Amino acid sequence: MGRYLHRLILVALLAAGPVSGSGALAAPLPVMYRVNAPHFSNGLVFDESAVFWLGRVTPTENYADVRVAYIDQALWLHVNIMDQHLWYDTEPAAATLTDWDSVTIYLDKRGNSGGAPTPDSYRFDGQLSWWESRADYQATYRGNGSAWVPASIPFTTYNNWNGSVPPNEPGAHHGWFIAFRIPFDSLGMSSPPAPGTTWGLGIAVHDRDVATGSMTPDKFWPPNLSTNQPSSWGQLYFGRPAYVPPASVVKQGTTTIRQGLNGAVVPDAAVGGDNECGGGLSDYFVQWGNLNHAHKVLFNVQNVEAISEWPCFSKAFVTFPLSSIPSGKTVISATLTLYHSGNPGPAPEASFVQVFTVGDDWSENNITWNNAPLARENLGGVLIPSVQTAPPYPGIPYVWDVSRAVAEAHHANQPVRLALYSSHGPFHGGRYFHSSDVEEYNAQGRPALSVAWGSVGPTLKAEVQPVFAATGTTVTYTVSLQGSGHAMTLTKVLPELVSAPLSLNTSGGGAATYNALQHRIDWAATVAPGVPVTIVFPVKISAVAPAALVSRAVLTDSLAGVATSTTTVIANGRRVYLPVILG
Repeated sequence: MGRYLHRLILVALLAAGPVSGSGALAAPLPVMYRVNAPHFSNGLVFDESAVFWLGRVTPTENYADVRVAYIDQALWLHVNIMDQHLWYDTEPAAATLTDWDSVTIYLDKRGNSGGAPTPDSYRFDGQLSWWESRADYQATYRGNGSAWVPASIPFTTYNNWNGSVPPNEPGAHHGWFIAFRIPFDSLGMSSPPAPGTTWGLGIAVHDRDVATGSMTPDKFWPPNLSTNQPSSWGQLYFGRPAYVPPASVVKQGTTTIRQGLNGAVVPDAAVGGDNECGGGLSDYFVQWGNLNHAHKVLFNVQNVEAISEWPCFSKAFVTFPLSSIPSGKTVISATLTLYHSGNPGPAPEASFVQVFTVGDDWSENNITWNNAPLARENLGGVLIPSVQTAPPYPGIPYVWDVSRAVAEAHHANQPVRLALYSSHGPFHGGRYFHSSDVEEYNAQGRPALSVAWGSVGPTLKAEVQPVFAATGTTVTYTVSLQGSGHAMTLTKVLPELVSAPLSLNTSGGGAATYNALQHRIDWAATVAPGVPVTIVFPVKISAVAPAALVSRAVLTDSLAGVATSTTTVIANGRRVYLPVILG
């Protein structure tokens, strides 16, 4: 049995310096893959790193989990690869590292944009090896505006495998991993990127399954990555973004969505080993990736650092329809609740179960590890301790914030499609949850989505020009608002020392009127959301002495609240010329 790197060595590798000579919401549901990398100021927390995945499990294809995080000194990536046939070059050359089992990391400090690699674009190659110096099994490149050229950029890698010692003994392996530590100062930076910074990121997993002859096709993240075109890469976001609803939104209701509740259909399913580790299969590389676990009352979420344990890896997928949320409303917040019912075995460490958005639809009766959609973005996670005995039904509720995902899906008029997975390292890190297939009389334990929603408060802006005027001067008031689809009323009381409106013009909807008795402008209408309405009226200044003429407009939305805006005209203001001499 081959060696396997313990998590403490990984943490030490990340914290150590490089070895000398070691070489607001986007458009609705964009076709974009993004990983939000957590920052750990006191050293890497392996089990809470971000994770995403690529590839397939077959005798001739590789699958990989990619964990990502950063500390103050460096960016860290760990690639765990299911691979039955391990081959590395015993006489390596930098130019041919990717002709063997290896991984390439692509970074671009500009973001995922541009049609060619520039000096802000970096490429890091790392090949599998056994006992040899890692310096011979890694290489760096940098863009020159049109292509990749060799560069001297210090970084470190560490790798290991499970199974017989490579080079290959046919069918004798479970897979391998490689970890990359890329210091920020090697990228010309004195500190890590500011939270919220976005870089371009791409991953290529290279696979050799025979000693000589052609390689098997590379596996890429994102799947349509072009190695020389950063605009085709994914995004690396530094930090964990938060969803912030519009400041003026007014809460109007909360909707709960759960299988069977008000007719909702909420499919869910686990893929991979589920809670049986794919037990009873005769050939895991042939059969495991195509298992379907539809309609089970429990599903498992599990990951392990040791690649030898990949038959126990398990993800879950769940889709919630959002048609019960009124159209035209704004999502304020949303939470996913799952009920934890147990775990594979006792373990002292809590498991950080993460939630993801996925962009593609799937079928509960057909979804498998190999055809399940990729994660489009990770949204954060929840630490879930193990339980020694199964808790009473419905189990222990845990809540994930999925506001960003639900707001995005609702805006696109689509269901919200979620996945759950983990970057947990120790054994027995799986967590069992009740599924939507729990019997109707036990429906409380089914996955539930709770969405608070409302309407954006009314927007109002009142202006006057000019703001300095003398007796008899004409000034023009302009009141601007936007329709909300609700009944709205506007009142603007005019200052006493101005005339009645000389004219009154309304555009966009409704008609304004002048109330002579109360010396005010009134308007009322129901206007489609976002449609601008403008009311314009000139008046003459009748004040004969210096005065500040203040006018307040009040807009009331029947559902979304009240907005106000105030204007002031300085009538007959006195001018003072400098210098001023006071006796």
